[in-house]
Amino acid sequence: MPRPELLEFFDSPTDAPFVVEHVHEEFTSLCPKTGHPDFGRITIRYEPAAVCVELKSLKLYFHSFRNEGIFYEAVTNRIRDDLAQGLSPRWLQVVTDWHGRGGFRSRIIATTGSVPKSWERP
Repeated sequence: MPRPELLEFFDSPTDAPFVVEHVHEEFTSLCPKTGHPDFGRITIRYEPAAVCVELKSLKLYFHSFRNEGIFYEAVTNRIRDDLAQGLSPRWLQVVTDWHGRGGFRSRIIATTGSVPKSWERP
């Protein structure tokens, strides 16, 4: 079961606007239909309001999906919702790029807040 309580946050180092981007290359979960592993890359972009996410806790949170039977769309939206709740960012974008299976590669994008035009279509 995904565990958002693993996420930790720290105070933003500045009040000035800046963008944080984290890319996790080794995300895994399970296909709820077949039980086979799904592999993907998760990209998170956000503009902090008051806090930033701590990376070790983010890694542990991502690892909590490892044995979860969950569709790509649900993974992406769950990560967006959990991070938005903890970060309360000015805006947040979660992009999941899934390795090919059965001839399909998938990309899911979930956002919250007003994502600047320069970040809308990664």
